Amino acid sequence: MEEALTAQGRYFDGVSARPHPVTVTLTDRLAVSGPGLRRDWNLLDLRAAETVPPLTRVGAAGEVARVEFSDEALAAALAARCPDLHRHESRGGMLRLVLWSIAAGLSVLLVAVFGVPVLARLAVPLVPDAAETRLGRAVEDQVVRLLGDPPLCADPAGRAVLDALVARLAGAAPDLPRDVTVSVRRNGLANALTLPGGRIVVLSDLIAKARSADEFAGVLAHELGHAALRDPTRSLIQASATSFLLSLVLGDLTGSTVIVAVGQAALSAGYSRAAERAADAYAVALMGRAGGNGAALAVILERIARDEGDDDLAFLRSHPFTRERAAAIRALAGPEAEGMRILPDADWASLRAICGPGVAEDAAKPDKPRRRRPSSDTPL
Repeated sequence: MEEALTAQGRYFDGVSARPHPVTVTLTDRLAVSGPGLRRDWNLLDLRAAETVPPLTRVGAAGEVARVEFSDEALAAALAARCPDLHRHESRGGMLRLVLWSIAAGLSVLLVAVFGVPVLARLAVPLVPDAAETRLGRAVEDQVVRLLGDPPLCADPAGRAVLDALVARLAGAAPDLPRDVTVSVRRNGLANALTLPGGRIVVLSDLIAKARSADEFAGVLAHELGHAALRDPTRSLIQASATSFLLSLVLGDLTGSTVIVAVGQAALSAGYSRAAERAADAYAVALMGRAGGNGAALAVILERIARDEGDDDLAFLRSHPFTRERAAAIRALAGPEAEGMRILPDADWASLRAICGPGVAEDAAKPDKPRRRRPSSDTPL
């Protein structure tokens, strides 16, 4: 047996870009070993890639896996013992390797675009309620951090009205998750985020922008529709699976890409047109059963469409076809909905002040003239 030489190196499996620290041992074969890794190559099969000394990178002919090291003594011994080490592969072999790599990348992208949504839809019913609740808590913690840890709004009178409103809506919707939780956080964005397990985060500027309790309740009922239809869980499963597939290509399998994608997916809430229309229909029906004006959702959407130059309402402009949806909402609600009110004026005033007097005062002020600007966003 030849004298054994060893050196430290890095192993690349050819699937991801992550290097694996390994020990390289040269005898009458080349052994590569590391945590959970063991390769053993015939010296006659080894081929060297073009590198700048002292770096040496070798692997078996026809394989994508490679090991690299910078030990000059090991490199010299390897060159002496491997007669074909510097023989170049044929162009046909390299072309096949490139084509296979392109095909592998395209297959991952096709699965991400077409396969993942189908798999996410099939996976949602298999998620236990307890697991979905835990997922909702974890995602809410992350979303709050991404928003800059805005403070909770907990004025007792406003909180009591909000709890009563949520209970009224939930009581008219038996298909909601068991424990619906609605929190309000002081933030300058007019937004409401629906998370798995029936957790809804309302950002206070949404309350300030609403001109009536029914407008706010309509948006809240829309978010409850997403919760009942389990759109947040499906969206997060889809985002996580897509990020995992991209991690395979980009070489980041540490989980950080997936974690970031989950939080960003919850913030963007990019549902399909069908999901948005289904949540609209759910909201109109729910508002009617709860004694509210379902057409008020159309009112706030139409106003947002007119004010599409207002950055405060940018989140709503990310939803598709506002005007068409508003017309559909009015048709579903019917003309009799206009005379219904879900809260007395005194309760609505208390709810507007849930974050303190500033929110109520801002909501009571007339709208300032808005400078319109070109926007690539599509109104809600």
